[in-house]
Amino acid sequence: MLKNLKPIVGISVGDPNGIGIEVILKSLKDPSVLEKCFVVVFSNFELIQNQMRFFNIHLPLKEVDDFNSFDSRCVNIYSINNNEITVSHGKLTDKGGHYSRDSLFKAVKALKNKSIDALVTGPINKKNIQSDDFQFKGHTDFLDNEFKGKSLMFMVSKDIKVALLTEHIPLSSVKDHLNENLIEFRIKQVFKSLLSDFGIKRPKVAVLSIDPHVGDQGVIGNDDEKLLKPVLNKLMAESHDIKGPFASDSFFGSHSYKNFDAIVAIYHDQGLIPFKTLTFGKGVNFTAGLDIVRTSPDHGTAYDISGKNIANYDSFKSAIFTSIEIVKNRGKN
Repeated sequence: MLKNLKPIVGISVGDPNGIGIEVILKSLKDPSVLEKCFVVVFSNFELIQNQMRFFNIHLPLKEVDDFNSFDSRCVNIYSINNNEITVSHGKLTDKGGHYSRDSLFKAVKALKNKSIDALVTGPINKKNIQSDDFQFKGHTDFLDNEFKGKSLMFMVSKDIKVALLTEHIPLSSVKDHLNENLIEFRIKQVFKSLLSDFGIKRPKVAVLSIDPHVGDQGVIGNDDEKLLKPVLNKLMAESHDIKGPFASDSFFGSHSYKNFDAIVAIYHDQGLIPFKTLTFGKGVNFTAGLDIVRTSPDHGTAYDISGKNIANYDSFKSAIFTSIEIVKNRGKN
């Protein structure tokens, strides 16, 4: 019955020693969040209470142990364990990593069981979340394995959306990962996401070049001619509104990105540097291409400011609202 009223958004808290809980609590202070969705935070109830006192934040809480007793007027806390957790703001600790892993596991289980409609993940540290039986490269790889899919890293905001052909790999390995099948698959994922997740009926997509200056007619390189242009021509022939490749050094500074609904970058920093420069603090990381909805803020644990009550929570709040938007758009299709 709850699902017919409004979406249920689950939140994993991430590393409790980082800024995750702070930005979660500050985001939930906005009354429009609880107006638009049911919220369930996967955490120890006492931990949330203690952090509310620490940051002088007042929220209505309810501790729940099943998914049929949510209170729309409260932030529902689904206890992940009964172990006491001591917060050490700004410290990289094994206990912090274990706790972030427990919260993520519980939240993903709920997502699998369709007990929640979307998951917003708090920032983790990739070092302390590791264990002997859990080798964690990142949320994206973890969710791909859990949901048997091949996701797309899609950085989104109100004004710009950037998708990545390749993600967290060394720059020296980028060309080894590129092939026509991957390029076509990723670009088609972008079009599908723009249609089904963001409700854009006739999406326009730009693609950045592999080599600087699109190779300068072979002077710098011919990877765009060999790999990229044949795929783009094929997609154009299939009536996809796509243009490129564009030289990335001038594409953003000239505001050309404003003419497109999304931009496809070849590698991580080519897309993420301009995206974060333009949107930092408000951007959202969306794991597109899977049957589930997962978003996260565009920042990490920020140990250097943890516990100082100065963390910007706009990105986390945007991640919540983006997840709601995507759930609703998928329900229309």
